[in-house]
Amino acid sequence: MADLELSSPAFDDGERIPAKHGYTEENVSPPLEIRDVPSATETLLLVVDDPDAKEPAGKVWNHWLCWDIPPETESIPEGATPTGATEGQNDYGETGWGGPNPPDREHTYRFLLYALDTELALPPDATKDDIYDAASGHMVGKAELTGTYPA
Repeated sequence: MADLELSSPAFDDGERIPAKHGYTEENVSPPLEIRDVPSATETLLLVVDDPDAKEPAGKVWNHWLCWDIPPETESIPEGATPTGATEGQNDYGETGWGGPNPPDREHTYRFLLYALDTELALPPDATKDDIYDAASGHMVGKAELTGTYPA
């Protein structure tokens, strides 16, 4: 797969996500920057999850599911939905961004960006499994950004 880059002006990879992005704070998504999108890309897929939630929540917690992002998207402003994209339901039962809210200790959050050679055209009630099933075999690039958030 081609190299795709995802970064945030709000925090460096592996560093602390600012408090205002937390669920019980301002609950706004952090700004993101996208570079080196492969030429074969038709759409982008963004998944933000918390694998450290497995023990307290019993599963990897989904914070943001966003698909069919146009490939020419170079940035996603703070608190914004990418133009033309579809947002799914997070594990708080809400559509769009649901910020970090670790119940037990500091958690590491993954911002996973995939370049796809197809449009997913899934309804907003699609689950993460539905999204990954539809994207299977269509990934032409992947990037990962991680950030921590204190309990």
